[in-house]
Amino acid sequence: MTDKLNELTAAGVAVWLDDLSRVRLSSGGLDQLRREKHVAGVTTNPTIFAKALSDADEYNWQLRDLAIRGVDVEEAVRMLTTYDVRWACDVMRPSYDGSAGVDGRVSIEVDPRSAHDADKTVAEAKALWWLVDRPNLFIKIPATEEGLSAITDTLAEGISVNVTLIFGLDRYSAVMEAFLTGLERAKANGHDLSTIGSVASFFVSRVDSEVDKRLEKIGSDQAKALRGKAAVANAQLAYERYTEVFSSDRWKALEAAGAHPQRPLWASTSTKNPDYRDVIYVEELIAAGTVNTMPESVIHAYADHGETRGDTVTGSYDAARKVFADLESVGVDMADVIATLEREGVEKFEASWQELLDGVSKSLKAAGTGEGAPNKAAKGNAKAAEKAGGA
Repeated sequence: MTDKLNELTAAGVAVWLDDLSRVRLSSGGLDQLRREKHVAGVTTNPTIFAKALSDADEYNWQLRDLAIRGVDVEEAVRMLTTYDVRWACDVMRPSYDGSAGVDGRVSIEVDPRSAHDADKTVAEAKALWWLVDRPNLFIKIPATEEGLSAITDTLAEGISVNVTLIFGLDRYSAVMEAFLTGLERAKANGHDLSTIGSVASFFVSRVDSEVDKRLEKIGSDQAKALRGKAAVANAQLAYERYTEVFSSDRWKALEAAGAHPQRPLWASTSTKNPDYRDVIYVEELIAAGTVNTMPESVIHAYADHGETRGDTVTGSYDAARKVFADLESVGVDMADVIATLEREGVEKFEASWQELLDGVSKSLKAAGTGEGAPNKAAKGNAKAAEKAGGA
């Protein structure tokens, strides 16, 4: 049988898993995906943790110990999530070592409630870096306007960063600027640039969901013909900007000092519309030097019937620009689309974070009183957390 995921990897796309739980770790499932499905990294977010902590008895012993210690819920969440991420970093360490520090990365996100507070974001990034204490960690920072300076300041400390919740091209350009400035400052601070990694998580399927909703409302045949085209075109034009920035003299100076480029990471790549091919956001975004982080279902779908047709991004830029022009011509305001998605993205992760806090709070109380398995109290939050979605 053809190893389709190996073909994807050979085409320059790093396959990452958009999920983590203690069951996946303790069962050996993550290591199996690394060894058998070419999974070379892991991303997490508040939604993933909210679901993981509400679904498994694996956390009970730690919840019980935290309850005995009398820790508050904020500290408990940090202890629970960093434990899992530290373990995942150890599982992925062979990929990290085998790729000279490029892959094998595991991400943990700062508290999304701090998305508009740069100083607090940096402080938390430093605390998480210290708590996990693994070289293959990524700290996820949302790409809000306030997050841009936090990205630079965090990188300047020698801390690796996964920039998340990028939806628009202009914001993506600002993220790359923040990355370059951060590395320049890291170099001035005496850090070894070869140890600092970064990806820029450009969200995909959510763009189609929002644009398609607007096209349906417009209702014309011309508008309906554009459904399912915006997300891929948006990502393709992002890759064009990536190639421009990372061929510049400014980048070459950093590269000569040992720096690795900030790779584009295609996030939210599960298909939300059942009318679309389930691996469309993998097949249509194949390009060298990229990452595609997928739920396990998409990984298995690609292994079963994905088609690696070579580079499907480079050379598509004019066609992608035409998609944008056509969207504008039928009345879709892409600037408003992007602003809406960023606002909703932060709100969804804030909601998931609150679900996580509420669930852990109930579990701590149950553990402290001995009233049943601690995780049972949190199960009511699982479905609500799943609705937040995204990578």
